[in-house]
Amino acid sequence: MPRFPSRLTKKEVIQVLEILNVTYPEAKCELNFNTPFQLLIATVLSAQTTDKKVNEVTSKLFKEYPTVEDFITLEQRQLEEYIRQIGLYRNKAKNILALCRMLINEYEGKVPDKLEELVKLPGVGRKTANVVLSNAFGVPAIAVDTHVFRVSNRIGLAKADTVEETEDQLQKRIPKRFWSKAHHLLIWHGRRTCAARHPKCEVCSIEELCLYNRKNKKNKAE
Repeated sequence: MPRFPSRLTKKEVIQVLEILNVTYPEAKCELNFNTPFQLLIATVLSAQTTDKKVNEVTSKLFKEYPTVEDFITLEQRQLEEYIRQIGLYRNKAKNILALCRMLINEYEGKVPDKLEELVKLPGVGRKTANVVLSNAFGVPAIAVDTHVFRVSNRIGLAKADTVEETEDQLQKRIPKRFWSKAHHLLIWHGRRTCAARHPKCEVCSIEELCLYNRKNKKNKAE
């Protein structure tokens, strides 16, 4: 009996992305921002919180404090009041003010456009850095958040135990020109169809390619 595949072939990976692109033609970053700085702040806030909640908070925050120069006038308690609805708001407020000071002192108030510089900022990991690079600067990047990690490993684009391994495998298996688009497509698919607990396989546009679905059908047939 042939062994069940652990990952999709590279040809199937492209097919999956092509189908998802048709399914979600409007797929894009769902955080609201006008500048690289605002996207950086919004992405830091978005950890363990929905983009919808972040947008509710930043609509007022960015109106009153649109720039890094404005942010450093805030005391931590003031910022906490603005973002209190967000998970881990105290720690996020502390990191945001620290990264603002670092931007002023070391980067002339500008958000760097290099991964190795972004991850030096307090509260900024690879995921946040890749989101900023991709959406603010147009640099090809695959930011692996919880949705990208889950969907990639579930459907067979990757087979990895960590976020870092998943990012590495996706970069190797997806053409670089598709990296940023693939990131958005996988997030939209995770939010709208491929949910964590109850994936909507019955309405999924890639069900015939998805290894999770194919394996379930095979087990039922046996």
